Amino acid sequence: MRTSIRTAGVLAALLATGATGCAGGRTAQDLPPSPADLTGKVRLVAYTDCDELAEGLRQAAARNVTPWGFGENMLFAARSDVATAKEATSGQPSHSTTNTHEAGVDEPDLVKTDGNRVITVTRGVLRVVDAQSRKVAGTLRLVAEDQSWAQGDLLVHGDRALVLFQGGGIIPFGATAKTRAGAGGPRYVLVDLSGEPRVLGAMTANGQHVDARQTGSTVRLVVRSQPAIAFPAPKGNEPEKELLEANRQAVLSAPADAWLPSYDVESGGASRTERVGCDRVSHPEQFTGTSMLSIHTIDLAAATPFGSLTPIAVAADGDTVYGTAGSLYVTSNPRWWAARPVDVVPIPEAPAATSTPQPAPERTEVHRFDVSAPGAPRYVTSGSVPGRLLNQYSLSEYDGHLRVATTSGAEVFGASPGGSESGVYVLDAGTLAQTGSVTGLGRGERIYSVRFMDGLGYVVTFRQTDPLYALDLRDPAAPKVTGELKITGFSAYLHPAGEGRLIGIGQEASGEGRALGTQISLFDVADPAAPAVLSRFHQEQSGSEAEWDPHAFLYWPATGLAVLPLANWADGGIAGSAALALRVGDREITKLGVVSHPRQPARSDFAPADQGIRRSLVIGDDLWTLSDAGLKVSDAGTLTDRAWIPFA
Repeated sequence: MRTSIRTAGVLAALLATGATGCAGGRTAQDLPPSPADLTGKVRLVAYTDCDELAEGLRQAAARNVTPWGFGENMLFAARSDVATAKEATSGQPSHSTTNTHEAGVDEPDLVKTDGNRVITVTRGVLRVVDAQSRKVAGTLRLVAEDQSWAQGDLLVHGDRALVLFQGGGIIPFGATAKTRAGAGGPRYVLVDLSGEPRVLGAMTANGQHVDARQTGSTVRLVVRSQPAIAFPAPKGNEPEKELLEANRQAVLSAPADAWLPSYDVESGGASRTERVGCDRVSHPEQFTGTSMLSIHTIDLAAATPFGSLTPIAVAADGDTVYGTAGSLYVTSNPRWWAARPVDVVPIPEAPAATSTPQPAPERTEVHRFDVSAPGAPRYVTSGSVPGRLLNQYSLSEYDGHLRVATTSGAEVFGASPGGSESGVYVLDAGTLAQTGSVTGLGRGERIYSVRFMDGLGYVVTFRQTDPLYALDLRDPAAPKVTGELKITGFSAYLHPAGEGRLIGIGQEASGEGRALGTQISLFDVADPAAPAVLSRFHQEQSGSEAEWDPHAFLYWPATGLAVLPLANWADGGIAGSAALALRVGDREITKLGVVSHPRQPARSDFAPADQGIRRSLVIGDDLWTLSDAGLKVSDAGTLTDRAWIPFA
């Protein structure tokens, strides 16, 4: 299960569709939700040996197992300006790079470029395209063709590419067996790009891919796993109490290895299976024992990147990753439904007219790791804040503090309709203790987008209208709202566009909150006390991947070029897909045109090629657009076709 911002955005979009469709029937409450208790600070403690690890995890897991096992928790993970290389002569960027949260911290994506070549991974095939000749210079199929549905992403350093397949059970291309022994989770493949692409090694982790970050040549992979415990099969109409007791006994008799994350490594022509050592596992003071976070470190510049791996693990949940040059944050959003044993707490007799029990306040745990030095990260500290994150953009480290934006009391299972509110919490980065907060934003609404820029912050909440809140965060002890702008629709992604300007990508909406089509807005935020909208572009009956995955958005500051995928909807389905190109000036947005790719013949594959344009990038004065069908090169100023590079 991918828990990166891409999946989080899809889930958020689905929730938005459901929420806006019935927004008119809800009534906001004036009273805010009950405040969460922040006094219980999370502290991680290392295990001394495997016996202590096994006993601690058994007891915790036994308290949290249900008659149906551990189940699957529904997780949400649900990028400053474009980081670019610079020419030595002009000082201007010669090519765009992946649209990332923090400059200098790369994130996995479908395509990478160094200005000389374009590297892509689509439908299980890695391709290297020469940017000057506009021809495919090398190809490498990494998974069998019948597994072309597998989502792959790239991280690149020099002539090394790490391909990340997030799905489990990926079979390498050329393998004779249709099933693989050992770990069956995400697969990470190292490829040599110095000549014809070739595989140098691979690692397959037992668990679920959460996310990854890269600084320099160092990649940190975050994987979440559950204990490998075989629960007894139910027998007919066995009562839940008996099912629960049998599962508890299975947990209490499980060995330590059941919790220790395992991973398979293929390197130097040999294969091996390893586990995280007991002495490499830490735990909070309170934990469920039902999940484990592992952080793997891979140096893409090392002679043998998979030769010696020393991962660390934490007995905790995790769904959102945020990274800076020196810190890696992993957060755990509250669960939708808590796993509560049915017979632990007896229910006392009560009068018939009892009120409905209220859900426990939501809290998000935050774990910080120091990644400023090579090798395995060093655990620093943990903390928690009320509410639930939207995605990684809800987090921002600045001037020794971490800012966190959350929504509390949103309309999840057990919550009161209209009882939500949002806030921004400022934590000391060294201790993750709270320094200050500003709450009460968007009562009856939830956060749709967040952007922090130096000492300022912008939060968009939505239910029927879109309040854009401007915040002054320069005093960590006294953050405050300085201005508010209400317009129809909402921005699902916010992007800096120069001094005092902010671009919003989202949806226009009716007065009742029903989405009407893609909307791109240009905001004037030069005066924090009076944010204003300068220009808006609306495409009816359309949606864009950039609304939930910022990697899909390209902004080229040198010319004001903005490009995003656009899917037009008609009669309940996609009527066409293209890349929409806009010119963002200082005070207005104008349409430059659209780029489309040749449609491919329909195929009856289990997972046919995606006909839509997914990404765009700039190299010199060329605009490159990527789809599963191929790459198109257009004039970045006029959109005139220059080349079509089909993917056979």
